Amino acid sequence: MAIFMHASLTGTTTDQYDALNGKLQETPEIFEGCIAHVCVPRSDGLDIYDLWESEQHMQTFMGKLMPVAEGLGMSGPGGQPKVDSVHNYWIPGA
Repeated sequence: MAIFMHASLTGTTTDQYDALNGKLQETPEIFEGCIAHVCVPRSDGLDIYDLWESEQHMQTFMGKLMPVAEGLGMSGPGGQPKVDSVHNYWIPGA
């Protein structure tokens, strides 16, 4: 079942996000199961919104993401992301 994830990354800058994203893009298979991703800057950090095929896909990604983030000097999101079950989604034009 698809899930929607929201994480608030207080204190994380867009430069840090861009550096992390650049490293992750070097191994695109890390994103297996990710349907959509959005990063929204706020005055005190970033909000991340993802649509995943399943919670297991998201957990697998998180297990691979955290060592890369820590290698760049970034800490965790400061709490568990909010995860909700998805009733339905569609992608325009797909």
